[in-house]
Amino acid sequence: MRKRDHNVLTNAASLLICGLLAGVVVAAAAFPAVAMSGLAAKAGAETFGALPKELTVARSPQATVLYASDGKTALAAMYDEYRKEVQLKDVSPYMQKAIIAAEDHNFYKHNGVDFNGVARAFVNNSSGVNSRQGASTLTMQYVRLAISYSATHPADVVAATEDTSARKLREMSLAMQVDKEFSKDEILERYLNIAAFGNGAYGIFAASQTYFGKLPSKLDIQESALLAGLVKAPTAFDPTTKSGFTEAVGRRDYVIQNMVQIGAITQAQADEAKKIKLVVKDKRAPNGCVAANEQSWGFFCDYFYRWWMQQETFGATTYDRERRLKSGGYSITTSLDVQAQRAADKAVRNHLSVNSKAARMVAVVEPGTGRVRAVAVNRNFKLDDPTNPQNKLSSDPKKAKKKIRGTYPNTVNPLVTGGGGANGYQAGSTFKIFTLVAALEKGIPLSYTINAQQQFKSDYIIKQGSKAACPGTHFYCPQNASKSMAGVHNMWSAFGFSVNTYFIPLQQQVGAENVVKAAEKLGITFRSSDDAKLAADAHQWGAFSLGVSQTTPLELANAYATLAADGKYCEPIPVQEIRGPDGDKLDIANPRCEQRIDTQVARAAVDAARCPVGDRSSTSECKTATAGEVHRIVNAPVAGKSGTTDSDKTSALVAMTKQYAVAGIMADPDWPQTNQKMGHKELTGINPAVTETLRDAMKGKERKEFTPPSGKIIKGDQRSIPNVKCQSIDAAKSRLRGAGFDPVVSSNPSPSECPAGTAAGTSPDGRTIKGGVVMIEVSSGQPKPGTGTGPGGPAVPPPGNGNGNGRGPRPRG
Repeated sequence: MRKRDHNVLTNAASLLICGLLAGVVVAAAAFPAVAMSGLAAKAGAETFGALPKELTVARSPQATVLYASDGKTALAAMYDEYRKEVQLKDVSPYMQKAIIAAEDHNFYKHNGVDFNGVARAFVNNSSGVNSRQGASTLTMQYVRLAISYSATHPADVVAATEDTSARKLREMSLAMQVDKEFSKDEILERYLNIAAFGNGAYGIFAASQTYFGKLPSKLDIQESALLAGLVKAPTAFDPTTKSGFTEAVGRRDYVIQNMVQIGAITQAQADEAKKIKLVVKDKRAPNGCVAANEQSWGFFCDYFYRWWMQQETFGATTYDRERRLKSGGYSITTSLDVQAQRAADKAVRNHLSVNSKAARMVAVVEPGTGRVRAVAVNRNFKLDDPTNPQNKLSSDPKKAKKKIRGTYPNTVNPLVTGGGGANGYQAGSTFKIFTLVAALEKGIPLSYTINAQQQFKSDYIIKQGSKAACPGTHFYCPQNASKSMAGVHNMWSAFGFSVNTYFIPLQQQVGAENVVKAAEKLGITFRSSDDAKLAADAHQWGAFSLGVSQTTPLELANAYATLAADGKYCEPIPVQEIRGPDGDKLDIANPRCEQRIDTQVARAAVDAARCPVGDRSSTSECKTATAGEVHRIVNAPVAGKSGTTDSDKTSALVAMTKQYAVAGIMADPDWPQTNQKMGHKELTGINPAVTETLRDAMKGKERKEFTPPSGKIIKGDQRSIPNVKCQSIDAAKSRLRGAGFDPVVSSNPSPSECPAGTAAGTSPDGRTIKGGVVMIEVSSGQPKPGTGTGPGGPAVPPPGNGNGNGRGPRPRG
């Protein structure tokens, strides 16, 4: 700050006069009879010499403003006092003159204290005849407010505002110091930015927005006079109330006339301004996530707020962090992508109202940065009014009996992002991706085959008599959703067809604990105590691959986004730039990323994940798709996976491009054991919500290809398969075992010219991975009608049509 030159003699004289006047004020209060005596002057000089000469100024509280990722679209504001500092050049000249006319005519003439005003007020107030007068200059008022905002204890705030001679003396001393330190324009700017204007408006920016909905640079004469008049008594002159309106108009006209007295405007201008009918907007700035500029954005805003409250950068305690957020004056560009957010908001509500017990929840994450681009659910982000509740009774019968209300249509619970008691939901077969990743990390290639039967007897021990146990045993016995899923599968076909009896043997082979570790590396956490216990000793967690652990759409989207980013994990983050009140950029908004999965492993996992959503690469061997409509609708290279839990209590879908990973889960947050079936492809199901979100988010975006994997991770260590055509089944099995393969025999005869009951050929034939499954096809003894070809039946299972209508119903896991 620059200092103004002051004449030394003038300053000395001012100090002397001020000291004498101060003594008079103090003495007059205590000893009226000697108010003008030498004793009073002596007391004043001694007292004044002991007063502080420096003002400690803390920055006044300012509102934090949240913007969307474009840096322009306002999302929400958070504040204790709505204030945004502006420079004096951005304040209307009329406003500058109006505040001087209202509060301090001699502002540009005195040195912080108006000695004539002090004397005049003293004489007037001592007489007891007239109403009390004040002598506080704008500079003294600024000092008073600055002391209040710099106070660290409530008692200091009281001391800064109490009506005592000691407080006045302190203000006078500090005002003179401030006047030496800063220019008059600097003092005026500081005062305009700190003053209270009523109705929650602090500072001229907030006041001009609240009362007139315009920038302070656009204020006219009568608007400036109205605002200037408010600082004296914001409540008494409140123009938004019936009782205060008349007083406000009178006060406005008084200030306008004072503007004439100080030469700011002409009498003609004043007369014209007084004729204008006062119209105020009473538009308080929205505060907090419940008042986000678009109501449905409240869930994203709340996610940001919870993220902020966890960052130690903003304070050691949650109290400190909240104070920084609501008074620090930050300008925060969040990661919210308006196009993606509006797409998600529309999709989750399409054909499913906010009054539905089923919550359709979607999160969108950007691969490679972790930036959360959208958070949406078919709910109102709103506190239900307990005096006039809109929420229905809980869908949980036990809670309903107790008259406990559910979370629909209104809630502020973090349903999509988790936290605050929201532990998440089962995501079904979407978790098979973690088994696939763990297997690839162990060196098992995509072409690895397993003969997946309708039911698989595992080595995992569960409670005897459980529905998931093999009859009469305590061994976990998963089944497929359809008998048509049985057969020899590799990772592409097993993932595309969601074959439970492929992934549980694969999990058993690589170790459940390694599958859990893969999930954790991709960002899956275990919020519930039961899940955390199982994860800590995961060796016997047999059903993990089938998605029995609770997760959130946000975690799931970020896990798949990590694979889309070639294995680079990025912590989910709701911001992309944070600037402090001085405009300095904070590093905390930078992405926090690290390579957690080998690049080739990640690319191979994505290659397999293209199969379920109807896409394929040059290296993939997809056969059928459980959500094949995704590729057609999104019209871009896409990967993902659907998932369903037992009895359809939840449904899930992940779909991703190189730019966006979208995960959706449909569940009943109030009653996990719901008797409602959560759909997939129905108009009210999860698939349309996810697919439409991704489709609309991708509008206008480049269609980027996923990089296919390369090397042994595709085919592994390939070996030639011996020709066993027309050999006996036993001989064929022996020869295949000798070559290092795992032979299985097909249960369905194949057309062949070989004798019935002998080997018609193998599936696959030619080459396959060492140790892989090779199916022996059994000859029917009859060639295929119309052909003279030799044996070699169709692959099992046969290829689907790629549109999601492959054999069998939707898989469950």
